[in-house]
Amino acid sequence: MAFVSARALNKSYPVASRPLHVLRDLELEVERGEMVAIVGASGVGKSTLLHVLGGLDRPDSGDVVVGDVNVGRVSDAELVAFRNRHVGFVFQFHHLLPEFSAIENAEMPLRIARLATADARPIARSLLERVGLAERLDHRPGMLSGGEQQRVAVARALVRQPSLLLADEPTGDLDETTADALHALLRAMHAEFGLTAIIATHNPRLAQQCDRVLRLEGGTLHAA
Repeated sequence: MAFVSARALNKSYPVASRPLHVLRDLELEVERGEMVAIVGASGVGKSTLLHVLGGLDRPDSGDVVVGDVNVGRVSDAELVAFRNRHVGFVFQFHHLLPEFSAIENAEMPLRIARLATADARPIARSLLERVGLAERLDHRPGMLSGGEQQRVAVARALVRQPSLLLADEPTGDLDETTADALHALLRAMHAEFGLTAIIATHNPRLAQQCDRVLRLEGGTLHAA
């Protein structure tokens, strides 16, 4: 049985006097441990799909099952708990808190989960060391390069050891060299943590490094 499964997924948004249909009876299966790339034109709905799969948004109809959780059919409280514990998100823009250091940003999901600083700090430090930021632990985001900030975001996404990683254009704001380095990091973290990963990207090099590439077009997914 697939680890991530979407069945007859529909999602629309009200635009002017009629709905804009973004996802139309979309079907998706991703096996445990697989890394899948979602490609497609800007505005086609890649971000919407990831948000629905990760429980940031609910579908109009259809089912999303991650592991043994039907994401669209649990209560709001259960959805928040599922998302915080089992899903790691990496976005195009890192969304780091500017007033906090790299290690404070990385440990934030653990602190939200009410883990004491004394317990959260070593976990965050270990992850930042793994992503090559051992010398940047106390630097605030404004003191870091774009690539370094995104590495902090990757560490933050992984700090609770999620089973599913969703990355939305994670290299979209980076130059080619920095993007290539982040590609390699994501692949290494995927293998090390045994993640299932779905990555929305415009970058053909990142897509080619994935196990499978799907194209989102007309609200549905097709083999690329």
